[in-house]
Order: sequence, then C-alpha cells, then structure tokens
Amino acid sequence: MRVVREQAGRAAALDAADELRAKRAEFVLDTPDEPDGTVYLDGNSLGALPRTVAPRLAAVVEREWGLLRIRGWREAGWWGAPERVGDRIGRLVGAGPGRIVVGDSTSVNVFKAVVAAARLAGEGRDEILVDAGTFPTDGYITASAARMTGRLLRSVPAPELAGAVGDRTAVVLVNHVDYRTGRLHDLPAVTAAAHAAGARVVWDVCHSAGALPVGLDAHDADFAVGCTYKYLNGGPGAPAFLYLRPGLQPRFDSPLPGWNSHADPFGMAPVHVPADGAARGRVGTPEILSLLALEAALEVWDGVDLAAVRAKSLALTDFFLHCVEEYVPRGRVTCLTPVPHGERGSQVSLRCEAAAAVMKELAARDIVGDFRPPDVLRFGFAPLYTSFTDAERAARALAGVLGR
Repeated sequence: MRVVREQAGRAAALDAADELRAKRAEFVLDTPDEPDGTVYLDGNSLGALPRTVAPRLAAVVEREWGLLRIRGWREAGWWGAPERVGDRIGRLVGAGPGRIVVGDSTSVNVFKAVVAAARLAGEGRDEILVDAGTFPTDGYITASAARMTGRLLRSVPAPELAGAVGDRTAVVLVNHVDYRTGRLHDLPAVTAAAHAAGARVVWDVCHSAGALPVGLDAHDADFAVGCTYKYLNGGPGAPAFLYLRPGLQPRFDSPLPGWNSHADPFGMAPVHVPADGAARGRVGTPEILSLLALEAALEVWDGVDLAAVRAKSLALTDFFLHCVEEYVPRGRVTCLTPVPHGERGSQVSLRCEAAAAVMKELAARDIVGDFRPPDVLRFGFAPLYTSFTDAERAARALAGVLGR
C-alpha cells in the first residue's frame, strides 16, 4: 500500500493544477442514479460529451438551419468552418494556421494523403511502407493506394521503420500511437529518416491528438490525419482532419478533387483547378451539424496547456499501473503498454485471459473500458476529465473481478 499512497500524493498534486482541475465539470459524465458515478476510461474510442455541445447544436438546428436556411453558409459562417475548426485543432497538434482542414472520415483522409504523397515521389520509388501494427483500415486503404499508384506495399514493425526507409521508398504511413498497446512511436526520428532518404511520411495521430503534444510543424511532418471523436470529444462520427505541410500545399494533388476544393467552387467549371492552401484537402459539402458540434466541443480546450495535459496523462497511467500491480492477483494480467514515458501514449493495455468476459463484468460495475480480440483490455485516460480516483476505482474493480 505504501507505493500506492506515495504515488497518489504525487498524482493529487498534478490533479490540482489550475489549468485542468475544473475541466471535468465541463463534461457530462456521471450517472445521476449512481452516487459514485461511472468511471469512464474509453475516451480513446469515444470522448465524453462536453456541456457546450447540446446548446450549440440546438441553436444551429433551430436558428441557423431553421431560420437562416441557405443563408447560413454566409451569415452563420458555415462555409469557412472546415478551415476555422482546423486552426483550433492545429494548436493541439502543433500546427500553425492554414495547415489543417476538417472534413470526411479518417479513412478518406488517409487515402487522400497516401495517394498524394505517392504522386510526389520521384522516379524509381516503387514501394510504400506501412507500420505492421497499423489500425486495420489504414492498412486496407494503403494497400489500395499502392495498387492504384503501381507501388509495392511492405509492412514493417514501427520501431524498425526509420532503418527500413530507403531510396525506393515513396511514402511511409505510421500510427503515432499504437491502438492496441498504447505504444508511442518516434515521430521526429521516423520523419527525419524518411526525409533523409527522400521519402514522404503520413502520420495517423488519432490516438495522440488531444492526449499529448504532437509537434507537426516543429518536426517537419509532411501529412497527418486524425479523428476528432476520441480525445478531442467531437462526438460519434465527428469529421476527421487532414494536415498539409505548407511547403507541400501547392503540390498536393488530391485523388478526390471535389467541387469544394475548387479555386472557384461556384463557377461550376468542367475542369478542376485546385484551391490554395489547406482547402485543397476538401472534397464535397462539409458536414455542418457534426462540424459545428466539434467546434463547440473544442471550446473546452481554451486556455489548456498541453504540457500539463501530458504530465497528467503520464501521472494517471503511472498511478493506474501501480494500483494494478498492488491490487490485482499476480499473474492475472500482463501489461502491453511500455513503461518508459517516451514510449507511452495515454492508454494502458493489459493482456488478460477471458478478456471479453472480464470487460463485460467491469461494465456491470460501472467501469467502462474496452476490449480488443483476442485478449486485450484497454483503458484510455483522457486528462481533461479522468481523475486519479477514477484510476484507483478501476484498478480496484479489476482486482475484484479477477480475484473471484
């Protein structure tokens, strides 16, 4: 118990930081008929609902759509929302204004980025590398992009990518954080290695955006894609985002040139002339309701220091791992998440026999995480609203289930 008490003392000091302490109150989390509330540790799959979203959506539906109707594109600012919301996300992933456009799904944006990156490659670059543990859709999309562009697809373990890239490599697709294990991959090193070999990199930051500093501009990333319904709390099916490095924007040749990415979208010309800047990443009509819900959700990030978010994330996951070690019977779980801070995202993945049944029993005890086949329990720690009490309760409940 001593190590748990000592760690709790250090963690409590972080939890009291002014920039994060009041953030939980800005989310709808607790179940009214449960005195202790539900412990929600699945923000790495679907973020909690910010209190700003419902009234904003009501206003959009009732006033902007209901009264303004078509005038909403101009008078309510709908048309510029993909870039405006993109700039808000930019602060959270280290991207300056005009680098990010919001719209479409992560899968569609992966396709745009990988094909466009392949089109930038010079002669003789006939392979596309993808990290072996990539999220399945990323793998499917990249395989299709390789077929379409006449490249070979090679799967390489993420820690080996920096050494695998060479003069035949056109594009490298990497997940910044592994969705199964929570391992954080080395964005600066892989990007630098790819550039030294003359290749481009596409980063999937779905499991890092909103959980830790990403530094897209600082590390000279070429392209990045990310979803907004995890740590950014945009809601189910919220639109994804696409990052285009400024120096590459004039050369970004989208494989999906839609009317919304045209330099003169209302000119209805028969030939596509791409717009300037990040707007080249648009395709069709923006998803206004979900886009404006996301914009309202992002208000909870106003004034938040990402360094404090990262510090709390690491303290939470450290504390949870200590509690699991202290409470859970020996040999019942194995941690898949790296212990070193530089290799860890904001989740803890535990290998466990009968993991699906264990997670079902945890849910019955109001502990919400998730399960990945065949045997992985995942617990996501969203620093804005997850508390150290949540972490301790979850570990204690896990011990109760596994100790029966």
